[in-house]
Amino acid sequence: MSKESLHDVYVDTLKDLYSAERQIIAALPKLAEAAESDELRAGFEKHLDETHLQVQRLEQIIEGLGKSPRGKKCKGMEGLIEEGKHILEEMTTPSAGRDAALIAAAQRVEHYEIATYGSARTFADQLGEKAAAKLLQQTLEEEAAANEKLTSIAENGVNREAAAGDEGRVRGEGGHIGRMRGEGAREGMRVHRTGTRSAARGNRQPPRSR
Repeated sequence: MSKESLHDVYVDTLKDLYSAERQIIAALPKLAEAAESDELRAGFEKHLDETHLQVQRLEQIIEGLGKSPRGKKCKGMEGLIEEGKHILEEMTTPSAGRDAALIAAAQRVEHYEIATYGSARTFADQLGEKAAAKLLQQTLEEEAAANEKLTSIAENGVNREAAAGDEGRVRGEGGHIGRMRGEGAREGMRVHRTGTRSAARGNRQPPRSR
């Protein structure tokens, strides 16, 4: 479809957001279910409620322009959500590490939304759509707050737990290696002592014959 005016770009951006939000509504319950952290799970569930309201705002804005919100597939969001699916497929055991990966995936989604809602809000302002601009700004602030909440959960809990788990695993592996080295050293000393005794016996002079 040819975009010949700012109004066309504005409508297309709104439809892109509508499709993105619908995909997020389908994905968030799975992320919430997979979260190990109670705080992260609650954050996903809270944002799901917000997303339903955001979809209603988009419907109000788009229908107010005499358009249907449906009819477009947001490929960008489709790709981002697919990344989240891969995390769940590859990291099947609940852990702080998986939560950290889920937060990273969710923040990529938030950044996409923040950028796109910011553009839509600016278009609305320039087109004189003041009521729509106000609604879009409200959603933009919610997305920014959701992103900040994810950062807080990551920095104050999930990432620390994941790092602690990595450190413990490294220490465990280090201890195992240390034990192997110790056992190797002891075995080396045993061989050395045995070899020394054998060499000493071999160096003895045979008794003289009378």
